[in-house]
Amino acid sequence: MSWGTELWDQFDNLEKHTQCGIDVLEKYIKFVKERTEIELSYAKQLRNLSKKYQPKKNSKEEEEYRYTSTRAFLATLNEMNDYAGQHEVISENMTSLITGELTRYVQELKQERKSHFHDGRKAQQHIETCWKQLEASKRRFERDCKEADRAQQYFEKMDADINVTKADVEKARQQAQLRHQMAEDSKAEYSSTLQKFNSEQHDHYYTHIPNIFQKIQEMEERRIVRIGESMKTFAEVDRQVIPIIGKCLDEITKAAESIDHKNDSQLVIEAFKSGFEPPGDIDFEDFTQPMKRTISESSLSNSRADGKSEPKFGGKSKGKLWPFIKKNKSPKQQKEPLSHRFNEFMTSKPKIHCFRSLKRGGAGPEDFSNLPPEQRRKKLQQKVDELNKDIQKEMDQRDALTKMKDVYIKNPQMGDAASVDHRLAELGQNIEKLRLEVQKFEGWLAEVEGRLPTRTEQARRQSGLYEAQNTSAVNSCAQDRESPDGSYTEEQSQETEMKVPATDFDDEFDDEEPLPTIGTCKALYTFEGQNEGTISVAEGEMLYVIEEDKGDGWTRIRRNEDEEGYVPTSYVEVYLDKNAKDVYKSLQTISE
Repeated sequence: MSWGTELWDQFDNLEKHTQCGIDVLEKYIKFVKERTEIELSYAKQLRNLSKKYQPKKNSKEEEEYRYTSTRAFLATLNEMNDYAGQHEVISENMTSLITGELTRYVQELKQERKSHFHDGRKAQQHIETCWKQLEASKRRFERDCKEADRAQQYFEKMDADINVTKADVEKARQQAQLRHQMAEDSKAEYSSTLQKFNSEQHDHYYTHIPNIFQKIQEMEERRIVRIGESMKTFAEVDRQVIPIIGKCLDEITKAAESIDHKNDSQLVIEAFKSGFEPPGDIDFEDFTQPMKRTISESSLSNSRADGKSEPKFGGKSKGKLWPFIKKNKSPKQQKEPLSHRFNEFMTSKPKIHCFRSLKRGGAGPEDFSNLPPEQRRKKLQQKVDELNKDIQKEMDQRDALTKMKDVYIKNPQMGDAASVDHRLAELGQNIEKLRLEVQKFEGWLAEVEGRLPTRTEQARRQSGLYEAQNTSAVNSCAQDRESPDGSYTEEQSQETEMKVPATDFDDEFDDEEPLPTIGTCKALYTFEGQNEGTISVAEGEMLYVIEEDKGDGWTRIRRNEDEEGYVPTSYVEVYLDKNAKDVYKSLQTISE
């Protein structure tokens, strides 16, 4: 089966067929290229999806990733990132092994095809030239034969005419002989040309064309084989990443199986357990005896008559997280005139300044006395562990320097032993300081572990068990210290109340009317208000200003009646109303 013998007369059709084959190959290259682009786009989208749901650093989301369910979700995100990487591998391999190789092969194939069909056209032109030569020789032989016949007939006519002279007859005879000789020469030339043409034609159809068509056939078969191999490579590239993708899916399954709901529940207890005991029963208060009230030690009510303010764990708590959070007012809770309330506000100025100190987000008490007992114990234990690690690092450095000093003493040429003495002294001082810190925090830790309340300690806890902590909390308020996460906790509020005389201002403060607006502002950037007391704003959002920056870098704003808080002053552009600003400054001057 050869194109040279079977398709000897289909030169034009073979040319069209081979061109269609190249078109198919180019179309397949385009298909693979678009597939690689889809793989890259899919991988990019998967990576963006994984990145979108990754926990933000230094955010509240990170705290949630201690639970097994959220850790499993994080593992899923990481595996999806690896999964996306395998699709990138598919794209890279298809580009290098298929698209790049086939593109080069197509260029070579076009050159080879062009060469073969050029040879075929050249052979056709040669046989056509031979055919033209044969036709010309044939026509010349035919013409000479006709002229020889006419010359012979003229000679015979002249010879038969008695009126023609002998010279004319001889001349006619010579002319006839000349024509016959020319006819014979043309015949010989025609015969030679015919033999040559037949030989050329035989070589053309049985040698040249078959060879050329055979090369074209081999070229086309190579193209078919090559596209088949590329299709196998196309499948193999996918097959190679299936094991890795399978591992990614196995890891996702493993992460899902690692979820432990009991463990997560226990972690919630450890995270939020306060260490307090639930409040006991409230004793019956007999109002039948005038102006005499029996208050049990386990009662959670507050006695203002004794001039004391004890921590309250039930009923109406004064431990508000933020002073500007409004409570729902009942019709009976009508407020006094604003001027009277402002005077009371000025008389209670130290307490309010303490609140402002706690809400602005700074350093809390060193002994974590602002936290509930259980949370305080955990923080202290964590601090002790960190200090012990620091001590171990310093001791390792000291040991290494001691060994180096010994080496220098034994081999003075390697270095001066006295050069490390200063550093050894520094390390010794650091270790001593760290040990003192550890002792301090271990003392607080032992105090907390000894004070964790039990059922029998209920009255003791309510009667001032944490008085020392309350004193430190009030001192921290006076020094304008703040809690580490920028929040004001209920414990701090209660501790503050124990050292500040109870006044009617407490009730007024709980239900204070919203501050008047002194202007507007536009958010220049998006701010995620994650700490308590702050408020989230979106870029370009317009809001109301209710308290100007007092030099601490925060401005108090309001979105609506129920949403207000602090934002960094650098994040907003403030437009103060002149009249409102003058009134606000006047009030500030009075308060000072």
